[in-house]
Amino acid sequence: MTDVPALRRGLAVLRVLATRPGPISAGAIARELGLPRSTTYHLLAELAAAGFVVHLPAERRYGLGIAAFELGSAYLRHDPLERLATPLLHKLADRVGHPAQLGVLHGNELLYLVKERPPAPETLVTDVGVRLPAHLPASGQALLAHLPHTHVRALYPRAAAFVSRTGRGPATLAALRRSLAAVRSRGWAVEDGHVTPDFASVAHAVFDHNGSPLASVAVTFRHVCPAGCAETWPELAHEVRTTADTLTRRVGGRNPGQLR
Repeated sequence: MTDVPALRRGLAVLRVLATRPGPISAGAIARELGLPRSTTYHLLAELAAAGFVVHLPAERRYGLGIAAFELGSAYLRHDPLERLATPLLHKLADRVGHPAQLGVLHGNELLYLVKERPPAPETLVTDVGVRLPAHLPASGQALLAHLPHTHVRALYPRAAAFVSRTGRGPATLAALRRSLAAVRSRGWAVEDGHVTPDFASVAHAVFDHNGSPLASVAVTFRHVCPAGCAETWPELAHEVRTTADTLTRRVGGRNPGQLR
């Protein structure tokens, strides 16, 4: 078998970055892997050029790039996650009487993988295969809220990234950070009319073995509300979280609170 040391070292760099809560310096990577600094900088430059690593010059640190998120999302689109989620979402939709969905991040978009409908479903734009700007649906915010600030900033580098559908929802990075802080404080994500007028949604993240956001479970329902409504639907959120926590356990994941 042909040995490919550069590939092996590049993968080792990605593993180091994936296990850290935030970006780290090239020196720290070199020390952990026992590599010369010159080799480490060369590997980081190649990975950055391919989009798997992002360089933060002001902090002199490196973090995972968008391509790494896309690769992870591609893995999630395979059967295991969907097969584990489908029966859970079916039960959730039956319990709450609203469509239940599973979504994953794909860059700064939210991609829907599974949708289960109750006996009397409502018509929604969020169907399997549909992509939406991740900062608008509760499903997307539930995932973004558990990413490091620097990763969110990399996903939203400029104002043009903040696409609007209804005139509601975060329109700047500062507004998005406030929304994500509210998600972390509350424990679940909500949106009201950000995606479709007169529809709202509630979502909770599913986590992997490192306590990182893997996917999100959400329910969407009709809710007519003028601008300024601030409902959070805690009872519905409890049902969503129960399903998300069950899926986290079934994929071998751990809630971040279990890691403290």
